[in-house]
Amino acid sequence: MPTPIRFLSFMQKEKMKTHKAFSTAHRQAQDIMPGTKNTPPDITAVQTIYRASIYKRLFILVCLAAGVVLSVGANFMVGPAHLSPTLFLHTLFNPASVPQQTAIIVWQIRMPYALMAACIGGALGLAGAEMQTVLANPLASPFTLGVSAAGAFGASLAIVLQWHIAGVPDNWLVAGCAFVFSVFSVFALDMLTRFRQADTSTVILCGVALVFSFQALVALMQFVASEDTLQDLVFWTLGSLSRATWATLALLAGSLTLIFPLSLRSAGNLTLLRMGEERAASLGVDVPHLRRAALLRISFLCALSVAFVGVIGFVGLVAPHIARRLVGEDHHFSLPASLLTGALVLSVSSLVARILVPGIVVPLGIITSLVGIPFFLAIILKQRPMV
Repeated sequence: MPTPIRFLSFMQKEKMKTHKAFSTAHRQAQDIMPGTKNTPPDITAVQTIYRASIYKRLFILVCLAAGVVLSVGANFMVGPAHLSPTLFLHTLFNPASVPQQTAIIVWQIRMPYALMAACIGGALGLAGAEMQTVLANPLASPFTLGVSAAGAFGASLAIVLQWHIAGVPDNWLVAGCAFVFSVFSVFALDMLTRFRQADTSTVILCGVALVFSFQALVALMQFVASEDTLQDLVFWTLGSLSRATWATLALLAGSLTLIFPLSLRSAGNLTLLRMGEERAASLGVDVPHLRRAALLRISFLCALSVAFVGVIGFVGLVAPHIARRLVGEDHHFSLPASLLTGALVLSVSSLVARILVPGIVVPLGIITSLVGIPFFLAIILKQRPMV
């Protein structure tokens, strides 16, 4: 992007903060030189105040990261089998010094569970932040487009019809079907946007239609399923981390590591898009290309999440709103903040799911829905009525 456009975008992104900085600097100038009502503010003071705001947002990101680390550590410790901090550290750094059963609990059950919760939450938070920007709708989330419902139907189809492929484990086949149907739902909406030139409201309404359609198909699969397969279907519809493994964790973490830098590369253009499509286009942003690229990233993150843990609602809705409250609209900060907030929300939710009912792990989708529904209603009530 040329230098004048970059400067202009900087001014637009930080309009409110810059205005406040100039006002403060002007007051400082009047304190130093009384009577200088029309004296321009000191640019050094403006730069100092803006730099302080940058440090503040970086500090918030560090605090969010620390919260994620603490919540993941708490997930390591909590479970039916009590582990003291000393025993856990011995198991973590010297597995040979502890009983084999303890090592299996920590390394094969609790660690994949805790780390998967953070990765899934981060993926959904990042996807939700981009979705709310490209669709210009605060209620947009990975579930608004029917991505999760489509993935649940794909998994249900593979489970009920008992598909098998030689050499492919059944759980990976089910995850693959969920992934294919999730990506299909997003590409269907992308084709609508590209060829019909649909606006954001139309895209969201079509997504809602997909949600109800795939939910009806999932209900049909549950109706015809046998007792043995019905339990597996419940896993996908309620969401659970109980099947987390190191292999699925590695795939999800690797994908998130590759996609997150691509999202950060588009952070400047996404910030401009928050001001409106026309203004972003006037500043040189290729809005259709930006939207298609974001939808592709969203579909990949959501499809992987649904493929391995089932349908987990409201994380992609709640996390971006909390992140913007903390760090503002600049996507250079709100994207990582959304990722960390989503990871923190789901890590804490997974912790609650394990301690809410002693001896029972409550499905994670229930916990996130109980937290997300009041938040969802609060967002609706804050919307201005249309005239």
